[in-house]
Amino acid sequence: MSSGGTVLIAYRNRPWLSRADRGRIAQALILVLIAATAAVVPAGAARASANLIANPGLEGLDPTGFPVCWERSGWGDQSFTFGLASPGHTGANAIRVTLTTSPNGDRKAMMLENPSCAPNVTPGHRYDLSAWYTTTTANTVMTMFRHDVAQGWVYWTDLATLPVTSAWTRKTVRTPEVPAGTDQIVWGVTIYGVGTLQTDDYEMNDATQPAPEQSCSAGDACTRGVWQVLPFNSPVRAIHAVVLKNGNVLLVAGSGNDPDAFAAGTFTTAVYRPETGTFSNVPTPADLFCSGHVQLADGRVLIMGGNKDYPAADGSHGYKGLRNSYVFDPATGSYSRVNDMTAGSWYPSATIMGNGDVIALGGLGEDSSGTVATQYFKTSESRWLSLNEANQTWNFWGLYPSMILMQDGRLFYTGSHVFGNGLPGTGSSIYDYDANTITPVGGLQNKDQRDQSMSVLLPPAQDQKVLTIGGGNIDSNPDANRLTDLIDLKRADPAYTAGPPLPTGTLTGGVPQTSTQGKMYVSAVLLPDGKVFETGGGLHNRADPVYEASMYDPATNTFTPGLATDPVPRTYHSSAFLLPDGRVMAVGDNPGNGTFDMRLSIYSPPYLFHGARPQILHISENEWAYGSTHTVTVDGPILRAELIRPGAVTHSSDPNQRFVDLPMSVNGGTIGLNLTSNPNIAPPGWYMLFVVGTNGVPSVARWVHVG
Repeated sequence: MSSGGTVLIAYRNRPWLSRADRGRIAQALILVLIAATAAVVPAGAARASANLIANPGLEGLDPTGFPVCWERSGWGDQSFTFGLASPGHTGANAIRVTLTTSPNGDRKAMMLENPSCAPNVTPGHRYDLSAWYTTTTANTVMTMFRHDVAQGWVYWTDLATLPVTSAWTRKTVRTPEVPAGTDQIVWGVTIYGVGTLQTDDYEMNDATQPAPEQSCSAGDACTRGVWQVLPFNSPVRAIHAVVLKNGNVLLVAGSGNDPDAFAAGTFTTAVYRPETGTFSNVPTPADLFCSGHVQLADGRVLIMGGNKDYPAADGSHGYKGLRNSYVFDPATGSYSRVNDMTAGSWYPSATIMGNGDVIALGGLGEDSSGTVATQYFKTSESRWLSLNEANQTWNFWGLYPSMILMQDGRLFYTGSHVFGNGLPGTGSSIYDYDANTITPVGGLQNKDQRDQSMSVLLPPAQDQKVLTIGGGNIDSNPDANRLTDLIDLKRADPAYTAGPPLPTGTLTGGVPQTSTQGKMYVSAVLLPDGKVFETGGGLHNRADPVYEASMYDPATNTFTPGLATDPVPRTYHSSAFLLPDGRVMAVGDNPGNGTFDMRLSIYSPPYLFHGARPQILHISENEWAYGSTHTVTVDGPILRAELIRPGAVTHSSDPNQRFVDLPMSVNGGTIGLNLTSNPNIAPPGWYMLFVVGTNGVPSVARWVHVG
């Protein structure tokens, strides 16, 4: 911020200055500020076609009768009123603010400071802001705030003083360059003297690369998206990441792959709050390093197993699995213990079933050998069943076997796993818990080099298609591969077919990969526009990070290469996951020298630069029964709506990630959303509800409870 902006902050918060003094100081400083950093845009200046303002004409009203995405803002001891003027400059509504006394402070017609309403911005860019207004007092200014990822919402600057006018007049101003660390701004018109202000028809366009013929003018971000490394580090080694039902993120380290921390009994967990950029530490009762985790139907997180011991120096044993099991409650921010598992589990899978119960398979036991028990958590009794209560095949599934729930209640083992070779046979299979059978599935390419590949149930879950991406082998340690495989589980005899190869990227120093090199430690994230964002990874075991990201489109079975890449290497012990505001967060990197990268990165996909977000104004209820229809009110045309289950990811594994399409019944701004009657398509729990506008931009999620 300029020095002028700093002084403005100081004077506007000092009530002992007279209103006349404040006005004179404001006039002088604003003139200096505008001359130095904010060019007033000529009336005929070219501007991009995308208006980034939500509800720019103020026609959509919230339940209080005030425009959606706008608030009655200000401070001080004035006598004032907020209301609507009709007609506005165009349409039925304008915002009217009247001050009848004004001994101090101001009142503002201001955008709401929340992710749904505040326009997204790109650091280093300038934006053209315009509004139509009338005012009876010269004490009227355009005011702007910015969202700093470290500090939250902070005052940025006053852009221009607006002359008195009784006729509707347009004011357009170009901002200074957006400072680093800023991801959103809000702005509006402020009145701080006795009089009446009316405003209407707001517009905001990216002026850095104006392109009137395009819907987006954010430069490379329009097609590649943009990464931002947060200006603070994680307080824990984020081995495991779970998005909680309140939008916060649970980061679990346990000992964090640090034998010294294990020996000291230092086990850590933190909760990250994206809205404020703050953390809280959580007392951690055991070494939950390399445990399994899954969200239960009530939104609590079941965490099973973990690390009982590190390998012995004399080679007498390897890693040992814990039997311990805990539930983390987002409401209390604490762990509580449930009964032990029937076998030790280090690297176990965890899949929620259509009835809300959980099946855990694979991992290493207390003696370092493979766990062959099928372990079944009965949610209604909040306990693990004993061995003889659960169906048993006594089959070893490997470590973190990716087990995806199918629409008929069976589990599909995709062939994605961690450490070494895949399983004997075809490398993938269908497991029927009730019938106690395992049926091989063919077609998986190079099954013994799919170590730390990632598999996802593609959008929408109703299509029952799974994509498996990349992989390697930490024993033989070849170059990681570019293989992808696709399967349609609705077929009577499903089998994998080869998918398009993973795009190539660059290695350290910008060295391009060869045509055969891919990556392991892959992260794949389902996005609200129905695509899959693929990021992170390395060429070899705990070495050689690959800087590459792409977008997979299930509709066309193609990858779009060349997306922006995370500046932070993300290989072993890295994770990426969707936030409720439609961005992607990435954590972790644990190379072979034992260090751990504590930096956090946020990715804004291209869709966030293509216009204003649609607004979910109202939901009839947030408890959704299977087969039911629920009404939402939106502020404009909607392309689609869906539920996305929040991420619970570790080691390129999140078998519960899914995108459930919601068929729509449209009546203007009232949308009926129809939930599937099949709980195997949408297992019970809390989901993020997104709507996507006709411009392809998603709303900020609202939380609903299914089942």
